[in-house]
Amino acid sequence: MKIFLFKSFIVFLFTFIFPVQILANTALDIYMNDFYSKSNKASLILKEIENSLKDGSREKVCSRQREAARLGLLANKSLIKAFEVEGSNPPMEAIKASQQRWESILKEC
Repeated sequence: MKIFLFKSFIVFLFTFIFPVQILANTALDIYMNDFYSKSNKASLILKEIENSLKDGSREKVCSRQREAARLGLLANKSLIKAFEVEGSNPPMEAIKASQQRWESILKEC
């Protein structure tokens, strides 16, 4: 019985008194999450614009396109920073192509 209480006390001590920190949110994770969330949001806005144009509505198309383009450009910056944090070279051709696509959407209106 004494051994059981002692072991329980040790488990309690390490579980509640000395919690272990988990370092899951590294800078790389933060930048990649930012990239994915912004690029997904930008793509969703463009999809909504496409659907509204198919329905015949042109309500706030330019302002929503500009918002999507700004988010896309910010997503690209986050992706570049993620590669810099990781210490590897980013695929600049793909990023430049994406950058040009978002800039053309931004300038289109």
